[in-house]
Amino acid sequence: MIVGIGVDVVEVSRFRAQLERTPGLRDRLFTPEERQLNTRSLAARFAAKEAIAKAIGAPVGMNWQDCTIRVDGGGDPYPEFTGTVAAASEAKGVKYWHLSMSHDGDLATAMAIAEK
Repeated sequence: MIVGIGVDVVEVSRFRAQLERTPGLRDRLFTPEERQLNTRSLAARFAAKEAIAKAIGAPVGMNWQDCTIRVDGGGDPYPEFTGTVAAASEAKGVKYWHLSMSHDGDLATAMAIAEK
């Protein structure tokens, strides 16, 4: 049973400018291993985190440090949660996540489906 669906789109050039303009934003939004990625990959991961938040109702107090977007050996993305994001996901009864990320030109998109 689907608990929620979330989608988000990020304009890569605008996201890059925001990262350059706001010191510390990269550290607030991304885990240490994610921070090493290029801006295009970070934009897709930010879209994925936003899509995940939307799929579980965007609860107040979620910390983006508690969500890491990883890629498996086959190249498929999957989320890994701790702390606030894990608690919000568990509170909704989510047992499985479906996650898709894509890039095209200056856009990064992500869709997340939370399933019981």
